[in-house]
Amino acid sequence: MNKMFTLIAFVFLFWNCQNEANQKDAYVPESSGKLNHVNVVMPEKDWNSNLGNSVRETLQQIYEGLPIDEPQFSVNYLNPKTFTGFARQGRNVVWFQKDSTARFQLAQNQFARPQILAQITGEDTEIQQFYFEENASLLIRSFNENERKEKLRRISKSLTTEKTLLNRFGVEMDYPSAYETVKDTTNFVWIQKPVQKGHLNIIAYTLGQSALEGKYSERILDIRDSIGKLFVPGRLKGSYFITERAFLPYFYKTELDQKKAFLTKGTWEVANDFMAGPFVNYAVQDTIRKRWIVVEGFAFAPSANKREYMFELNTILSTLKHKEN
Repeated sequence: MNKMFTLIAFVFLFWNCQNEANQKDAYVPESSGKLNHVNVVMPEKDWNSNLGNSVRETLQQIYEGLPIDEPQFSVNYLNPKTFTGFARQGRNVVWFQKDSTARFQLAQNQFARPQILAQITGEDTEIQQFYFEENASLLIRSFNENERKEKLRRISKSLTTEKTLLNRFGVEMDYPSAYETVKDTTNFVWIQKPVQKGHLNIIAYTLGQSALEGKYSERILDIRDSIGKLFVPGRLKGSYFITERAFLPYFYKTELDQKKAFLTKGTWEVANDFMAGPFVNYAVQDTIRKRWIVVEGFAFAPSANKREYMFELNTILSTLKHKEN
């Protein structure tokens, strides 16, 4: 009897806690702010100290692959006295507080949703700086994923109905209806979206399963150049899309759609012309079809900052899905 009573009490307590959590979420407002922005809350004297310098250097690391340096995150400073009401609805927040207990804690949807709130406490700025730096990698990964999900949420409001990638290669990606197919050939698809004074581009093609054997960093760049010469002409006669070799691209081993993949970030240019911009390239191994599927995003927007453009393209590429049937 006592065991039965204990079980019932536990179930009731669990249901009550879940109900309270759901009620709390129901009253939490939507988060606000531009993508890739972080609010940092601390006293002004701390913001102007080594702690503030560490926070700025960490969150404003260079966004990889851009022709001109831009920070990974834009940082907004908030004084604790102003961190009330609407100011608490930022999507990404780092909050430093003086406390006898030293800790680093991540919380979700504390004041808004979606929201990642990092609370860092310590009795002085040195301790707070230590806990911040020790957990900086985790914090940045959390913010990146939070922003990726938010971008996907915005994209989902107006998804394309095009089936070009599915019909041509048996794959799908989630991208807005503002993107349209501008070229569809036997083994090459080019999708484009106009932006102010330029355009964003997604291209896709396949390679044989042995195409990337050898030194990947050399093979993929040579392949990019040959594909550009065949399918991506420049404005002038005899000009075409190639890799900028003066600045070494970034190369990573990764996974996409739960498959082995290589990631390359760098700068493109046009042979025999004066055009350039950033690109992000994924080569994904498809063992079932015995091939590599290559998907790439690149931006042409000469007079604009390009971080948000490349963030959009990388987010779209991250949704790649193989349709086995």
